Amino acid sequence: MKKIVRQLALGFTGIMMTGIASAQLVVNDKMQEEKIHSLISRMTLEEKVSLLHGNSKFYVSGVKRLGIPEWALSDGPHGVRAEINRHDWAYAGWTNDSATCFPPGTALAATWNPRLAYERGIVLGEEARFRKKDILLGPGINIIRSPLCGRNFEYMSEDPFLISRMSVAYIKALQSKDVAVSVKHWLANNQEEHRDSIDVYMSERALREIYLPGFKASVTEGGAYTVMAAYNKFRGDWCSENKYLDREILRKEFDFKGVLMTDWAAAHSTIKAALAGLDLEMGTDKKDYNEWYFANPLIRAVEEGKVPVAVVDEKVANVLRVMIKTKMFDEGNREKGKMNTPEHQQAAYNDAAEAAVLLQNNGNILPLNFSKIKSVAVIGDNATRRHCDGGLSSEIKSLYEITPLEAIRKKFGATVKVNFAQGYARQSTFKEGSNAGQTSADKIDWKLIEEAVEVAKQSEVVIVFGGLNHDFDTESFDKQNMDLPYGQDVLIREVAKANPKTVVVIIAGSPVKLSGIVQRVPAILWSWFGGMEGGNAVADLLSGKINPSGKLPFTLPVSLDQSPAHALGNFPGRNLIVNYEEDILVGYRWFDTKKIVPQFPFGFGLSYTGFSINNFSTDKSNYGKGETIHAKCTVKNTDSRAGAEVVQLYVSDPVCSVLRPEKELKGFEKIFLQPGESKTVKLTVKISDLAFYDETKKAWNVEAGDFVLHIGNSSRDISKSVKVSVK
Repeated sequence: MKKIVRQLALGFTGIMMTGIASAQLVVNDKMQEEKIHSLISRMTLEEKVSLLHGNSKFYVSGVKRLGIPEWALSDGPHGVRAEINRHDWAYAGWTNDSATCFPPGTALAATWNPRLAYERGIVLGEEARFRKKDILLGPGINIIRSPLCGRNFEYMSEDPFLISRMSVAYIKALQSKDVAVSVKHWLANNQEEHRDSIDVYMSERALREIYLPGFKASVTEGGAYTVMAAYNKFRGDWCSENKYLDREILRKEFDFKGVLMTDWAAAHSTIKAALAGLDLEMGTDKKDYNEWYFANPLIRAVEEGKVPVAVVDEKVANVLRVMIKTKMFDEGNREKGKMNTPEHQQAAYNDAAEAAVLLQNNGNILPLNFSKIKSVAVIGDNATRRHCDGGLSSEIKSLYEITPLEAIRKKFGATVKVNFAQGYARQSTFKEGSNAGQTSADKIDWKLIEEAVEVAKQSEVVIVFGGLNHDFDTESFDKQNMDLPYGQDVLIREVAKANPKTVVVIIAGSPVKLSGIVQRVPAILWSWFGGMEGGNAVADLLSGKINPSGKLPFTLPVSLDQSPAHALGNFPGRNLIVNYEEDILVGYRWFDTKKIVPQFPFGFGLSYTGFSINNFSTDKSNYGKGETIHAKCTVKNTDSRAGAEVVQLYVSDPVCSVLRPEKELKGFEKIFLQPGESKTVKLTVKISDLAFYDETKKAWNVEAGDFVLHIGNSSRDISKSVKVSVK
């Protein structure tokens, strides 16, 4: 009885504390809004407008008279970018702006571990504060619609649920360090070709089910303080002045009270943009900042009665609200930040280690036992190439970057002879906004191949480091194809003939064609661009110190024409218009529904150990529309090595009034298990999350009937299915 009384008392105390905290939030919000109103009431129109446009590449003016500080922004989805001159794009030449460099967005999503997204957000927030930055531009969360999009490496995934779970963790952590995120790019920036002129059309259902959820979660769950409008048009209007996107959805539906800013040079008007809900103009290509759309032209629009003062006040309030939330008026209590600590470097290593996806391991050639190997051939340009400083807005001045060859030599060179051969050379050239350099990237250099073959013959095992570089995975243009450049297919073929014990490590941030090598080599490890600790991580993965646990965050097609946008011929569009004819069937939704066998499916990834998933069940078989499904299963490590499995929960709606995908991801959890260990995994799915967007009703709709829940470790590897009914 005493125990029950104590639990009741604790529960009551918890309710009281929750109530007190809620009341305190209301008081704080009221005080915040009073402060905002007071500041606005004392500002001139010119002072208000000065807060709504840049005064340099990455800064926005403050109002010194009222104690409103200047705003400092920085690129930073994978690390805080090096300092740039105030009025041009040249680097400022600082010596104290070397940052921690993380693997890119696709690598983060490949970990399927929101804890790592949170850990990354903490590091980025601390380093941004150390650098005196107030807004860090990221995360990038656009859907990977085509394998060719140049910014796929930043964008995480083809699946909105996976994106949502990773971005919410990232945002909450980063903003806890008194730095605002800028979630980008709002909306449908799914290609770089003609990105500043393409007009995107899609169904309302595709918008709601595929392209909006990541942004909605980032705002409503993550609490993102700022959102960045994309370059492209959406249904005829630029994203930065699109009333439906900016005013109706973002402001009203999502209740967004933060700052909507442009991407750099993505503003196109004054009056239309102002009325649509844009707050902050950045990067406009006019030397005189006073002539930007939200500068003197906005003042004139107000004076002429074309833009109400109340609209300007709303924008200023949004700016001040973000400043208050990030403690810019309370600098003494604001995070001071840290830079390049051992904990930061460990976080970068953790990401690289957990992101790597073991795609193939025939004959269990991996892991390599370096204590029994006398010689190893390391081949390929990517064995020695550094990648942190590429990708344009994603480029990082990294404190250091360990390459694979450096790590292998340092870790194993004392006992193993490491034979290196270039194998292939970079032939492409990079010029921002032009993909002309890619067209000459397939020349076969037989001299380098012959040198590699000789090295392979002299070694017990071969590791070929291939893939892409940031001539291909980059902002400003799309890839021309999915091919491995620089004659890598031929190199791998010849090396594998010379030494069948050939392991291929793919370093890339977006899908590449592997059909030319999967039958030629026993093992393929996808290690992404690994960031500053990438070499150490891949060496530990190859040796078995780390057990691979990454899963593909996108479908890897056999060929480009398998992918929906290309199968239907609607990439990159015609006459500057692109229609998303594949509708909701993006990524694995297309492959699974159309019964197309990819090279490797969404969610796929092997391990050096084995796992079983059993005892899948739900708490009941019938549910009402306001209820939640509680599902569980048992995961067991069936082998002799510690490792991690990602349990993936998919849902099907087999009988529906509209087309539904074969299955859709609705839950996942990464489980770490010792040899022989079992754990029960519990996953929940709200019945409301089983809805489709009903275009006739303009609302979400869960039709009564049967749904099938599938548990597995990829979209194509389902261990068990359970049917439930919804009343």
